Amino acid sequence: MLASGRTVSSRLLRPTAWLPLRLSSERAAASFAQKELIKKHEQDEPRPLYMDFQATTPMDPRVLDAMLPYQVNYYGNPHSRTHAYGWESESAMETARKQVADLIGADPREIVFTSGATESNNMAIKGVARFYKAKKRHVITTQTEHKCVLDSCRILESEGFDVTYLPVQNNGLLDLELLEASIRTDTSLVSVMTVNNEIGVKQPIKEIGQICRSKGVFFHTDAAQAVGKIPISISDWKIDLMSISGHKIYGPKGVGALYVRRRPRVRLEPIQNGGGQERGLRSGTVPTPLAVGLGAACSIAQEEMEYDHQRVSMLANRLVQKVMSEIPDVIMNGDPEQRYPGCINLSFAYVEGESLLMALKDVALSSGSACTSASLEPSYVLRAIGADEDLAHSSIRFGIGRFTTEEEVDYTAEKCIEQVHRLREMSPLWEMSQEGIDLKSINWTQH
Repeated sequence: MLASGRTVSSRLLRPTAWLPLRLSSERAAASFAQKELIKKHEQDEPRPLYMDFQATTPMDPRVLDAMLPYQVNYYGNPHSRTHAYGWESESAMETARKQVADLIGADPREIVFTSGATESNNMAIKGVARFYKAKKRHVITTQTEHKCVLDSCRILESEGFDVTYLPVQNNGLLDLELLEASIRTDTSLVSVMTVNNEIGVKQPIKEIGQICRSKGVFFHTDAAQAVGKIPISISDWKIDLMSISGHKIYGPKGVGALYVRRRPRVRLEPIQNGGGQERGLRSGTVPTPLAVGLGAACSIAQEEMEYDHQRVSMLANRLVQKVMSEIPDVIMNGDPEQRYPGCINLSFAYVEGESLLMALKDVALSSGSACTSASLEPSYVLRAIGADEDLAHSSIRFGIGRFTTEEEVDYTAEKCIEQVHRLREMSPLWEMSQEGIDLKSINWTQH
Protein backbone atom coordinates (compact mmCIF):
# COMPACT_ATOMS: atom_id res chain seq x y z
CA MET A 1 0.00 0.00 0.00
CA LEU A 2 2.84 2.35 0.95
CA ALA A 3 4.83 1.40 -2.15
CA SER A 4 1.77 2.02 -4.30
CA GLY A 5 1.32 5.44 -2.68
CA ARG A 6 4.94 6.33 -3.43
CA THR A 7 4.48 5.37 -7.05
CA VAL A 8 1.40 7.58 -7.42
CA SER A 9 3.18 10.54 -5.74
CA SER A 10 6.21 10.33 -8.01
CA ARG A 11 3.98 10.25 -11.07
CA LEU A 12 2.10 13.33 -9.87
CA LEU A 13 5.31 15.21 -9.21
CA ARG A 14 7.00 14.52 -12.52
CA PRO A 15 5.32 17.37 -14.49
CA THR A 16 6.17 19.82 -11.69
CA ALA A 17 9.79 18.76 -11.72
CA TRP A 18 10.01 19.40 -15.44
CA LEU A 19 8.14 22.74 -15.24
CA PRO A 20 11.18 25.04 -14.64
CA LEU A 21 12.98 23.43 -17.60
CA ARG A 22 9.92 23.83 -19.82
CA LEU A 23 9.39 27.45 -18.79
CA SER A 24 13.08 28.17 -19.32
CA SER A 25 12.88 26.63 -22.79
CA GLU A 26 9.74 28.66 -23.65
CA ARG A 27 11.35 31.90 -22.44
CA ALA A 28 14.47 31.20 -24.47
CA ALA A 29 12.38 30.49 -27.58
CA ALA A 30 10.33 33.67 -27.08
CA SER A 31 13.46 35.74 -26.48
CA PHE A 32 15.10 34.29 -29.60
CA ALA A 33 11.99 35.01 -31.71
CA GLN A 34 11.82 38.59 -30.40
CA LYS A 35 15.50 39.18 -31.16
CA GLU A 36 15.06 37.77 -34.66
CA LEU A 37 12.09 40.10 -35.30
CA ILE A 38 14.09 43.12 -34.12
CA LYS A 39 17.10 42.07 -36.21
CA LYS A 40 14.91 41.58 -39.30
CA HIS A 41 13.28 44.99 -38.77
CA GLU A 42 16.66 46.67 -38.39
CA GLN A 43 17.98 44.97 -41.51
CA ASP A 44 14.92 45.84 -43.60
CA GLU A 45 14.58 49.50 -42.66
CA PRO A 46 15.53 51.95 -39.89
CA ARG A 47 12.98 52.96 -37.28
CA PRO A 48 10.83 55.92 -38.31
CA LEU A 49 11.17 59.37 -36.78
CA TYR A 50 8.78 59.90 -33.88
CA MET A 51 6.28 62.73 -34.40
CA ASP A 52 3.29 61.44 -32.41
CA PHE A 53 3.77 63.01 -28.97
CA GLN A 54 0.02 63.27 -28.30
CA ALA A 55 -0.31 59.47 -28.41
CA THR A 56 2.52 58.97 -25.93
CA THR A 57 5.90 60.42 -25.01
CA PRO A 58 9.23 58.63 -24.60
CA MET A 59 10.24 58.30 -21.00
CA ASP A 60 12.74 60.90 -19.88
CA PRO A 61 15.96 59.06 -18.82
CA ARG A 62 15.93 61.05 -15.57
CA VAL A 63 12.53 59.54 -14.77
CA LEU A 64 13.90 56.04 -15.32
CA ASP A 65 16.84 56.82 -13.02
CA ALA A 66 14.43 57.82 -10.26
CA MET A 67 12.34 54.65 -10.73
CA LEU A 68 15.05 51.98 -10.88
CA PRO A 69 15.85 51.74 -7.14
CA TYR A 70 12.17 51.03 -6.44
CA GLN A 71 12.08 48.30 -9.06
CA VAL A 72 14.97 46.38 -7.49
CA ASN A 73 16.07 47.40 -3.98
CA TYR A 74 13.16 49.24 -2.35
CA TYR A 75 10.37 46.81 -3.19
CA GLY A 76 8.24 47.05 -0.05
CA ASN A 77 4.49 47.50 -0.15
CA PRO A 78 3.87 51.22 0.56
CA HIS A 79 0.85 50.26 2.66
CA SER A 80 2.85 47.97 5.00
CA ARG A 81 3.18 49.96 8.20
CA THR A 82 5.07 47.44 10.38
CA HIS A 83 8.58 47.44 8.88
CA ALA A 84 11.20 49.53 7.09
CA TYR A 85 10.46 48.10 3.65
CA GLY A 86 6.96 49.57 3.76
CA TRP A 87 8.13 52.85 5.30
CA GLU A 88 10.69 53.40 2.52
CA SER A 89 8.12 52.85 -0.21
CA GLU A 90 5.50 54.96 1.56
CA SER A 91 7.97 57.85 1.90
CA ALA A 92 8.79 57.66 -1.81
CA MET A 93 5.08 57.52 -2.69
CA GLU A 94 4.28 60.59 -0.59
CA THR A 95 7.22 62.51 -2.08
CA ALA A 96 5.83 61.72 -5.53
CA ARG A 97 2.36 62.83 -4.44
CA LYS A 98 3.80 66.19 -3.40
CA GLN A 99 5.64 66.56 -6.72
CA VAL A 100 2.39 66.03 -8.63
CA ALA A 101 0.54 68.46 -6.35
CA ASP A 102 3.23 71.15 -6.67
CA LEU A 103 2.97 71.13 -10.47
CA ILE A 104 -0.69 72.16 -10.39
CA GLY A 105 -0.75 74.17 -7.16
CA ALA A 106 -2.63 71.60 -5.10
CA ASP A 107 -2.40 70.08 -1.62
CA PRO A 108 -0.74 66.61 -1.71
CA ARG A 109 -3.78 65.21 0.14
CA GLU A 110 -5.87 66.10 -2.91
CA ILE A 111 -3.91 63.78 -5.24
CA VAL A 112 -5.18 60.23 -5.83
CA PHE A 113 -2.91 57.86 -7.76
CA THR A 114 -4.61 55.91 -10.57
CA SER A 115 -3.60 53.77 -13.54
CA GLY A 116 -3.92 56.69 -15.96
CA ALA A 117 -6.19 59.41 -17.29
CA THR A 118 -8.83 56.95 -18.50
CA GLU A 119 -9.36 55.64 -14.98
CA SER A 120 -9.22 59.17 -13.55
CA ASN A 121 -11.91 60.34 -15.98
CA ASN A 122 -14.11 57.35 -15.16
CA MET A 123 -13.68 57.96 -11.42
CA ALA A 124 -14.47 61.67 -11.66
CA ILE A 125 -17.50 61.50 -13.94
CA LYS A 126 -19.18 58.35 -12.65
CA GLY A 127 -18.09 58.97 -9.05
CA VAL A 128 -19.56 62.47 -8.73
CA ALA A 129 -22.73 61.68 -10.69
CA ARG A 130 -23.52 58.58 -8.63
CA PHE A 131 -22.74 60.17 -5.26
CA TYR A 132 -25.11 63.12 -5.82
CA LYS A 133 -27.73 61.23 -7.83
CA ALA A 134 -30.44 61.57 -5.16
CA LYS A 135 -30.80 65.30 -5.93
CA LYS A 136 -28.86 65.91 -9.14
CA ARG A 137 -29.07 63.74 -12.26
CA HIS A 138 -27.72 66.00 -15.01
CA VAL A 139 -24.16 66.10 -16.43
CA ILE A 140 -22.71 68.42 -19.10
CA THR A 141 -19.77 67.71 -21.40
CA THR A 142 -18.72 68.58 -24.97
CA GLN A 143 -18.80 66.65 -28.22
CA THR A 144 -15.01 66.82 -28.60
CA GLU A 145 -14.02 65.09 -25.36
CA HIS A 146 -11.80 62.02 -25.20
CA LYS A 147 -13.65 58.77 -25.86
CA CYS A 148 -13.36 57.62 -22.25
CA VAL A 149 -15.27 60.73 -21.13
CA LEU A 150 -17.98 60.27 -23.76
CA ASP A 151 -18.32 56.56 -22.98
CA SER A 152 -18.54 57.26 -19.23
CA CYS A 153 -21.36 59.68 -19.96
CA ARG A 154 -23.14 57.08 -22.07
CA ILE A 155 -22.92 54.63 -19.17
CA LEU A 156 -24.54 57.26 -16.95
CA GLU A 157 -27.32 57.71 -19.53
CA SER A 158 -28.00 53.97 -19.33
CA GLU A 159 -28.38 54.43 -15.56
CA GLY A 160 -31.04 57.11 -16.02
CA PHE A 161 -28.91 60.27 -15.93
CA ASP A 162 -29.49 63.11 -18.37
CA VAL A 163 -26.33 64.14 -20.26
CA THR A 164 -25.95 67.26 -22.42
CA TYR A 165 -23.25 67.02 -25.12
CA LEU A 166 -22.51 70.64 -26.00
CA PRO A 167 -21.35 71.45 -29.54
CA VAL A 168 -18.21 73.52 -30.05
CA GLN A 169 -17.64 76.38 -32.45
CA ASN A 170 -15.80 75.93 -35.75
CA ASN A 171 -12.54 76.89 -34.05
CA GLY A 172 -13.05 74.09 -31.50
CA LEU A 173 -13.75 76.41 -28.56
CA LEU A 174 -16.78 76.09 -26.31
CA ASP A 175 -19.38 78.88 -26.37
CA LEU A 176 -19.44 80.08 -22.74
CA GLU A 177 -22.92 81.59 -23.04
CA LEU A 178 -24.26 78.24 -24.28
CA LEU A 179 -22.59 76.48 -21.35
CA GLU A 180 -24.10 78.87 -18.82
CA ALA A 181 -27.54 78.52 -20.38
CA SER A 182 -27.26 74.71 -20.27
CA ILE A 183 -26.63 74.48 -16.52
CA ARG A 184 -29.75 73.43 -14.61
CA THR A 185 -30.66 73.22 -10.96
CA ASP A 186 -30.09 69.45 -11.08
CA THR A 187 -26.68 69.67 -12.83
CA SER A 188 -24.02 67.98 -10.71
CA LEU A 189 -20.97 68.10 -12.99
CA VAL A 190 -19.46 69.84 -16.02
CA SER A 191 -16.55 68.05 -17.73
CA VAL A 192 -14.47 69.91 -20.35
CA MET A 193 -11.02 68.91 -21.64
CA THR A 194 -8.21 71.45 -21.11
CA VAL A 195 -6.23 70.76 -24.31
CA ASN A 196 -7.78 68.64 -27.04
CA ASN A 197 -5.76 65.55 -27.93
CA GLU A 198 -6.53 65.73 -31.67
CA ILE A 199 -6.48 69.42 -32.61
CA GLY A 200 -4.61 70.98 -29.67
CA VAL A 201 -7.29 73.58 -28.88
CA LYS A 202 -7.02 75.05 -25.38
CA GLN A 203 -10.43 75.69 -23.80
CA PRO A 204 -11.09 78.80 -21.61
CA ILE A 205 -10.82 76.70 -18.46
CA LYS A 206 -10.60 79.63 -16.05
CA GLU A 207 -13.84 81.16 -17.37
CA ILE A 208 -15.59 77.76 -17.34
CA GLY A 209 -14.49 77.22 -13.74
CA GLN A 210 -15.87 80.59 -12.68
CA ILE A 211 -19.24 79.85 -14.30
CA CYS A 212 -19.47 76.45 -12.61
CA ARG A 213 -18.47 77.80 -9.20
CA SER A 214 -21.05 80.61 -9.44
CA LYS A 215 -23.75 78.03 -10.24
CA GLY A 216 -22.73 75.57 -7.51
CA VAL A 217 -21.75 72.89 -10.04
CA PHE A 218 -18.61 70.76 -9.81
CA PHE A 219 -16.10 71.21 -12.64
CA HIS A 220 -13.91 68.38 -13.95
CA THR A 221 -11.25 68.75 -16.63
CA ASP A 222 -9.29 66.10 -18.47
CA ALA A 223 -5.84 67.72 -18.44
CA ALA A 224 -3.83 64.76 -19.75
CA GLN A 225 -2.55 66.82 -22.71
CA ALA A 226 -2.01 69.99 -20.64
CA VAL A 227 -0.32 69.10 -17.36
CA GLY A 228 3.40 69.80 -17.52
CA LYS A 229 3.04 71.62 -20.85
CA ILE A 230 1.15 74.78 -19.88
CA PRO A 231 0.97 76.50 -16.45
CA ILE A 232 -2.03 75.31 -14.43
CA SER A 233 -3.45 76.75 -11.22
CA ILE A 234 -6.37 74.72 -9.90
CA SER A 235 -7.28 77.45 -7.39
CA ASP A 236 -7.34 80.33 -9.89
CA TRP A 237 -9.16 78.19 -12.45
CA LYS A 238 -11.75 76.96 -9.89
CA ILE A 239 -11.16 73.31 -10.85
CA ASP A 240 -12.75 70.69 -8.61
CA LEU A 241 -11.44 67.52 -10.29
CA MET A 242 -8.60 67.06 -12.79
CA SER A 243 -7.25 64.00 -14.61
CA ILE A 244 -3.50 63.50 -15.16
CA SER A 245 -1.59 60.93 -17.23
CA GLY A 246 2.01 59.81 -16.67
CA HIS A 247 2.95 58.78 -20.18
CA LYS A 248 1.87 62.10 -21.71
CA ILE A 249 4.55 63.99 -19.73
CA TYR A 250 7.60 61.75 -20.33
CA GLY A 251 6.74 59.47 -17.42
CA PRO A 252 5.88 55.76 -17.29
CA LYS A 253 2.77 54.16 -18.76
CA GLY A 254 0.24 52.64 -16.40
CA VAL A 255 0.10 55.49 -13.88
CA GLY A 256 -1.83 58.73 -13.56
CA ALA A 257 -3.58 60.81 -10.94
CA LEU A 258 -6.89 62.42 -10.11
CA TYR A 259 -6.98 65.76 -8.31
CA VAL A 260 -10.01 65.91 -5.97
CA ARG A 261 -10.63 69.23 -4.21
CA ARG A 262 -10.90 69.16 -0.40
CA ARG A 263 -12.35 72.66 0.15
CA PRO A 264 -15.08 73.03 -0.98
CA ARG A 265 -15.17 69.28 -0.62
CA VAL A 266 -15.98 67.05 -3.57
CA ARG A 267 -17.45 63.63 -2.78
CA LEU A 268 -17.05 60.61 -5.04
CA GLU A 269 -18.53 57.15 -5.06
CA PRO A 270 -15.53 54.87 -5.67
CA ILE A 271 -15.70 52.61 -8.71
CA GLN A 272 -13.04 50.23 -7.34
CA ASN A 273 -13.41 48.69 -3.89
CA GLY A 274 -11.03 46.77 -1.68
CA GLY A 275 -8.43 47.72 0.91
CA GLY A 276 -9.43 51.37 1.10
CA GLN A 277 -6.17 52.82 -0.16
CA GLU A 278 -6.02 56.41 -1.49
CA ARG A 279 -8.53 57.71 1.08
CA GLY A 280 -10.95 54.95 0.07
CA LEU A 281 -11.36 56.45 -3.41
CA ARG A 282 -9.14 53.99 -5.27
CA SER A 283 -8.46 50.67 -3.56
CA GLY A 284 -5.43 48.64 -4.58
CA THR A 285 -1.69 48.73 -3.87
CA VAL A 286 -0.11 51.86 -5.29
CA PRO A 287 2.77 50.76 -7.60
CA THR A 288 5.65 52.65 -5.98
CA PRO A 289 8.02 52.66 -9.00
CA LEU A 290 5.30 54.07 -11.25
CA ALA A 291 4.25 56.69 -8.70
CA VAL A 292 7.90 57.72 -8.28
CA GLY A 293 8.18 57.98 -12.08
CA LEU A 294 5.09 60.19 -12.29
CA GLY A 295 6.42 62.41 -9.51
CA ALA A 296 9.82 62.74 -11.17
CA ALA A 297 8.18 63.58 -14.52
CA CYS A 298 6.10 66.30 -12.85
CA SER A 299 9.13 67.73 -11.07
CA ILE A 300 11.13 67.89 -14.32
CA ALA A 301 8.17 69.42 -16.16
CA GLN A 302 7.82 72.13 -13.52
CA GLU A 303 11.50 73.07 -13.88
CA GLU A 304 11.63 72.96 -17.68
CA MET A 305 8.09 73.91 -18.76
CA GLU A 306 8.92 77.42 -19.94
CA TYR A 307 11.95 76.27 -21.95
CA ASP A 308 10.07 73.29 -23.42
CA HIS A 309 7.12 75.49 -24.43
CA GLN A 310 9.33 78.03 -26.19
CA ARG A 311 11.25 75.33 -28.03
CA VAL A 312 8.12 73.37 -29.04
CA SER A 313 6.53 76.63 -30.27
CA MET A 314 9.58 77.37 -32.41
CA LEU A 315 9.62 73.89 -33.93
CA ALA A 316 5.85 73.94 -34.56
CA ASN A 317 6.05 77.30 -36.34
CA ARG A 318 8.93 75.97 -38.42
CA LEU A 319 6.93 72.92 -39.50
CA VAL A 320 3.72 74.82 -40.30
CA GLN A 321 5.49 77.58 -42.24
CA LYS A 322 7.48 75.10 -44.33
CA VAL A 323 4.43 73.00 -45.19
CA MET A 324 1.99 75.83 -45.84
CA SER A 325 4.46 77.84 -47.93
CA GLU A 326 4.93 74.92 -50.33
CA ILE A 327 1.50 73.28 -50.42
CA PRO A 328 -1.73 75.11 -51.33
CA ASP A 329 -5.13 74.18 -49.88
CA VAL A 330 -3.89 73.15 -46.44
CA ILE A 331 -6.15 73.87 -43.47
CA MET A 332 -5.04 74.02 -39.83
CA ASN A 333 -7.83 72.58 -37.71
CA GLY A 334 -8.70 74.38 -34.50
CA ASP A 335 -8.19 77.89 -33.23
CA PRO A 336 -4.83 79.32 -34.41
CA GLU A 337 -4.24 81.24 -31.15
CA GLN A 338 -5.91 79.33 -28.28
CA ARG A 339 -3.95 76.13 -28.68
CA TYR A 340 -1.02 74.09 -27.43
CA PRO A 341 1.61 74.50 -30.18
CA GLY A 342 2.95 70.94 -30.00
CA CYS A 343 -0.27 69.49 -31.43
CA ILE A 344 -0.70 70.41 -35.11
CA ASN A 345 -3.64 69.01 -37.06
CA LEU A 346 -3.56 69.75 -40.79
CA SER A 347 -6.02 68.76 -43.51
CA PHE A 348 -4.58 68.35 -47.00
CA ALA A 349 -7.38 68.83 -49.52
CA TYR A 350 -7.66 66.18 -52.27
CA VAL A 351 -5.38 63.76 -50.41
CA GLU A 352 -6.56 60.72 -48.45
CA GLY A 353 -5.09 60.87 -44.96
CA GLU A 354 -4.44 57.12 -44.74
CA SER A 355 -2.62 57.20 -48.10
CA LEU A 356 -0.43 60.05 -46.88
CA LEU A 357 0.36 58.18 -43.65
CA MET A 358 1.44 55.15 -45.68
CA ALA A 359 3.54 57.36 -47.95
CA LEU A 360 5.21 58.89 -44.87
CA LYS A 361 6.10 55.48 -43.42
CA ASP A 362 9.49 56.71 -42.23
CA VAL A 363 7.78 59.21 -39.91
CA ALA A 364 5.56 58.03 -37.05
CA LEU A 365 2.40 60.15 -37.35
CA SER A 366 -1.33 59.62 -36.86
CA SER A 367 -4.59 60.76 -38.33
CA GLY A 368 -6.23 61.31 -34.93
CA SER A 369 -6.53 59.85 -31.44
CA ALA A 370 -4.50 56.69 -30.80
CA CYS A 371 -7.47 55.38 -28.81
CA THR A 372 -9.73 55.40 -31.90
CA SER A 373 -7.15 54.94 -34.67
CA ALA A 374 -8.46 51.46 -35.55
CA SER A 375 -11.66 53.04 -36.87
CA LEU A 376 -11.92 54.07 -40.52
CA GLU A 377 -14.59 56.62 -39.71
CA PRO A 378 -13.56 60.29 -39.96
CA SER A 379 -12.54 61.89 -36.67
CA TYR A 380 -15.59 62.83 -34.58
CA VAL A 381 -13.61 65.81 -33.27
CA LEU A 382 -13.12 67.20 -36.79
CA ARG A 383 -16.76 66.55 -37.63
CA ALA A 384 -17.76 68.41 -34.45
CA ILE A 385 -15.88 71.55 -35.58
CA GLY A 386 -17.74 71.45 -38.90
CA ALA A 387 -15.06 69.91 -41.14
CA ASP A 388 -16.37 68.37 -44.36
CA GLU A 389 -16.08 64.59 -44.48
CA ASP A 390 -13.45 64.69 -47.24
CA LEU A 391 -11.30 67.15 -45.23
CA ALA A 392 -11.82 65.14 -42.06
CA HIS A 393 -10.48 62.10 -43.95
CA SER A 394 -7.46 64.08 -45.16
CA SER A 395 -6.15 65.19 -41.76
CA ILE A 396 -2.79 64.36 -40.21
CA ARG A 397 -1.75 65.09 -36.62
CA PHE A 398 1.86 66.15 -36.08
CA GLY A 399 3.07 65.86 -32.48
CA ILE A 400 6.17 67.75 -31.34
CA GLY A 401 7.79 67.31 -27.94
CA ARG A 402 10.78 67.69 -25.66
CA PHE A 403 13.10 65.43 -27.69
CA THR A 404 12.10 66.54 -31.21
CA THR A 405 14.99 68.03 -33.20
CA GLU A 406 15.06 70.69 -35.93
CA GLU A 407 16.41 68.08 -38.36
CA GLU A 408 13.40 65.83 -37.68
CA VAL A 409 10.99 68.73 -38.27
CA ASP A 410 12.71 69.70 -41.53
CA TYR A 411 12.77 66.11 -42.77
CA THR A 412 9.09 65.61 -41.90
CA ALA A 413 8.09 68.84 -43.67
CA GLU A 414 10.10 68.00 -46.80
CA LYS A 415 8.74 64.44 -47.02
CA CYS A 416 5.21 65.70 -46.44
CA ILE A 417 5.54 68.31 -49.21
CA GLU A 418 6.97 65.72 -51.60
CA GLN A 419 4.30 63.09 -50.94
CA VAL A 420 1.34 65.48 -51.00
CA HIS A 421 2.44 66.73 -54.43
CA ARG A 422 2.86 63.13 -55.63
CA LEU A 423 -0.55 62.00 -54.37
CA ARG A 424 -2.30 65.06 -55.78
CA GLU A 425 -0.80 64.40 -59.20
CA MET A 426 -2.62 61.04 -59.15
CA SER A 427 -5.91 62.55 -57.94
CA PRO A 428 -8.61 63.37 -60.52
CA LEU A 429 -10.26 65.61 -57.91
CA TRP A 430 -7.12 67.74 -57.69
CA GLU A 431 -7.01 68.00 -61.48
CA MET A 432 -10.66 69.07 -61.61
CA SER A 433 -10.13 71.70 -58.90
CA GLN A 434 -7.18 73.10 -60.84
CA GLU A 435 -9.46 73.46 -63.86
CA GLY A 436 -11.77 75.61 -61.76
CA ILE A 437 -14.53 73.03 -61.32
CA ASP A 438 -16.53 73.41 -58.09
CA LEU A 439 -16.53 69.86 -56.75
CA LYS A 440 -19.43 70.57 -54.38
CA SER A 441 -21.65 71.43 -57.34
CA ILE A 442 -21.21 67.99 -58.93
CA ASN A 443 -23.94 65.38 -58.49
CA TRP A 444 -22.03 62.14 -58.11
CA THR A 445 -23.78 58.94 -59.18
CA GLN A 446 -23.13 55.34 -58.19
CA HIS A 447 -23.03 52.43 -60.64
